[in-house]
Amino acid sequence: MNPSTSAWGGRFQEAPDALLKRFSESVSFDRRLYRQDILGSIAHATMLCEVGLLSIQEREEIVHGLREIEEEIARGTFPWSTDWEDLHMNIERALSARTPAGAKLHTGRSRNDQVVTGLRLWLREEIDADRKAIRAVQQVLIDWAERDSDVLIPGYTHLQRAQPVLLAHHLLAYVEMLSRDSERLTDARRRVDVLPLGSGALAGSTLPLHRQRVAELLHFSQVARNSMDAVSDRDFVVEYLAALALLGTHLSRLAEDLILWSTSEFGFVSLPEAFTTGSSLMPQKRNPDSLELVRGKAARLSGNLISLLVLLKGLPLSYNRDLQEDKEPLFDSADTILGCLQILAALIPGIVVHRDRCEQAASDPALLATDLVDWLVNHGIAFREAHHAVGRLVVRAEAQRVSLSELSSEEVAPLHPDLPGEWSRLWNPREAITRRQTEGSSRPSFVQAEIERWRRQWSGEPS
Repeated sequence: MNPSTSAWGGRFQEAPDALLKRFSESVSFDRRLYRQDILGSIAHATMLCEVGLLSIQEREEIVHGLREIEEEIARGTFPWSTDWEDLHMNIERALSARTPAGAKLHTGRSRNDQVVTGLRLWLREEIDADRKAIRAVQQVLIDWAERDSDVLIPGYTHLQRAQPVLLAHHLLAYVEMLSRDSERLTDARRRVDVLPLGSGALAGSTLPLHRQRVAELLHFSQVARNSMDAVSDRDFVVEYLAALALLGTHLSRLAEDLILWSTSEFGFVSLPEAFTTGSSLMPQKRNPDSLELVRGKAARLSGNLISLLVLLKGLPLSYNRDLQEDKEPLFDSADTILGCLQILAALIPGIVVHRDRCEQAASDPALLATDLVDWLVNHGIAFREAHHAVGRLVVRAEAQRVSLSELSSEEVAPLHPDLPGEWSRLWNPREAITRRQTEGSSRPSFVQAEIERWRRQWSGEPS
C-alpha cells in the first residue's frame, strides 16, 4: 500500500509494515456491521447535502454507490481486503472508485464516531432479536406448564427434597427470571439509543453539521451530549454483556434442572432424542449434550463481560485503539446467547414427563414435615417448639426405618391430643399444596392464574 492512498497517508512517508497490517486489521470481524455502516453513511450524506456540503447529485451518487456495495456484500462478491484495515475503509475505498463524490463522504466524520454509531445501530437490532428469542423460550415453558399443570414434583433446597410443588410452578420460576432478563435488555436499549455521529474524533466539528437530523434519519431518540464521551463510551456494550451473562446463568440453571431430571436417578423426564447424542464407546448412552453446552456457554458469556471490563478499566479519554477489541467478545456473546435460546425453544416442547416417577417422588411423607409443623402452630404450639418436636419425630422414624407417616398414634399423641385423629389426612401432597395460602405459592389456583396472566400479558390484554 502506498502511504498516500491510506486514510492518513498525507502524514506518512512510509507504508505500514506488513506485520502491523496483519496485527491491526479488524475487517475480518467488523465487516458484519456493513449494513449499519452503510445506513449511517447514507444518513450522514443526506445531512451533508441538506446543510450544503454536498450537492444533490453527489448525494445521489454516494447513495447509489453504497447500495451497490451493500448488494455485493450480501451476495458475497465484495472484495474485502486487509490492506484497508477495517470495514469502514474498505467501503469508502470501493465507493470512491465508483464516484469522485465518495471522497467527500467522510466530511465532518471520524472513524471514532462512525464505528460506534454502527455498533449502536447493530446492537439495537440485536437486543430486539434477543428479546424475541427470550419470549419464545418463555412461551414453550408456559405451554409445558399448562400441558402438565397437575404434575407434582419435589421442590429442592441444597439439592435435597424439601416440599412438594407443582411442576408448573417450577417452570414458571424460569419464566419470571427470563422476564427480568428481557426487562434488563429493554432498559439497556435506552442507553444504546444515543447517536454519537457528529462528535468527530473527540472534539466535534467546525462544519455546520445537523446532528439532530441524523438522529431523526437513524431513529435515535437522542444525541450524545459530550463528544469525548461519545467516541470512548462502551458502557452500553458492557451493560449488554452483563445482561447476557446473567441471562446465560439463568439458562444454565434451567439446563441443569433438565439434565438432573433426565437422569436415571431422577427419571422425571425424557429429553427429545434429536437433542441428545450417543457415546462413541457405550452403546446404551443418550447424553444431554445440547443442555450441557447451554450450561457451559454461560461461562463464555461471563468471560466476555470480564474481558471488556478489563479492557476499559485503564483507558484515558478519549478514543484508544484498544476499543477495537470490544467487537469480538460482543459478537461472540450475541451469537452464543441466541444459539442457547434457540436450542431451548426447540428442545423443550419435545420433553416427555414421567408422571409416575414424579408422583412417587412427590409422595415422600418427609416432604410434608413442614406442614406438620404448621398444623401444630395452628393448634396453639409455638413455632420453634413445634419445629423441634417434628424434628424428633423425624429422628424416630429414621431409627425405625419407616416413613414419617408410618409412626403410630401413641408416638405422635404427645405432640397434641388431636393429632392422632388427623394423622392420616396430613400426608396427601395434593391436599397439602391446596392448603397454601400465600400469593406466589404453588397452590394450583394461583399457578393457573399465573399461566393465564402471562397469556394475557403477551396477547396485550389487561393483566
